[in-house]
Amino acid sequence: MDSSESLWELIKKGNKSSLYAMIGNAFLAIAKAVAYVFSGSGAMFATAMHSLADALNQGFVFTGSVLSEKKPTARFPTGFGRVINLFCMVAVIIVSIMAYETVLEGWHLIQHPAEVEGIWLNLVVLGLNIVIDGTILVKVMKEINKEAGEAVGSEGFFMGTFRNLKRASPPTRLVFYEDMVAVTGAVLALIAVLVTYFSNFDLLDGVVTIIIGFLMVGVAFRVGYDNMVGLIGVAAPKEIEDKVAEIILGDEDVTDINKLRILQEGRNYHVEAYIELRKGLALSEADDIKFRVQDMLRDNPNIADVTLGIIEDDDIKSWNAENEKGS
Repeated sequence: MDSSESLWELIKKGNKSSLYAMIGNAFLAIAKAVAYVFSGSGAMFATAMHSLADALNQGFVFTGSVLSEKKPTARFPTGFGRVINLFCMVAVIIVSIMAYETVLEGWHLIQHPAEVEGIWLNLVVLGLNIVIDGTILVKVMKEINKEAGEAVGSEGFFMGTFRNLKRASPPTRLVFYEDMVAVTGAVLALIAVLVTYFSNFDLLDGVVTIIIGFLMVGVAFRVGYDNMVGLIGVAAPKEIEDKVAEIILGDEDVTDINKLRILQEGRNYHVEAYIELRKGLALSEADDIKFRVQDMLRDNPNIADVTLGIIEDDDIKSWNAENEKGS
């Protein structure tokens, strides 16, 4: 009973963006496959392959996001946060295979153009594609800003999303990239279907199919790079470092930060720091201050763990000097 309840708790913590995207793209892949069989449109084949790849990817990513929420154990003391990066790398392999098949089909259609039939079925399916993927894309953009913990500023919702993108979790970023390509691909496929049906420019069907395939390659490289960096371990963005420093220095007994290192793992951060305390404190008082600062940092839900060392003030402003060098 306990194990099933704990599993359900993990599932509830899984990445919602990838779950919604998986369901939506599975439905779209079936609808597009039916439309391709009846119409013979290469662009429809390409976008069907893309939706299938997206559904499989996001299924892997959701599973990975669930497993990454497992609490640390004695064998894995730092937790399972990087499991999601491994699952995203599997998703990259799937996208790459689907992209290859799509480009291959596009090249075949350029050499042997197919006559497009069933125009209304294609239009309905592609219109549905734009609505569903567009809705998912907007939800993902909202999730990105939510995970970043910042409201969108004067730059607007769209540009604010790109500014906060690097601070979103790996599965949310993957869904964002894939849905951007999905919406773009559906629009291109819609144009190709209309042009090839109402004109003699049959080559456009194959050209658009190849373009969609290369867009999928772009997603594979972008997501692959992000998750490779995540597996190696990457420093937190400057704004996160500044916020952590502000919290530490906000304590009246902390005089300086001697050293600060913040490792980003998914959307979680691991903080290690040596802080300088005012002179003349007893060891018990210094311990109380350290625990107080740790508690303040842990109030941030994205900070997974905090390790602090304490030293006496050396009268040298290390943190300010370090920031001036960085700027």
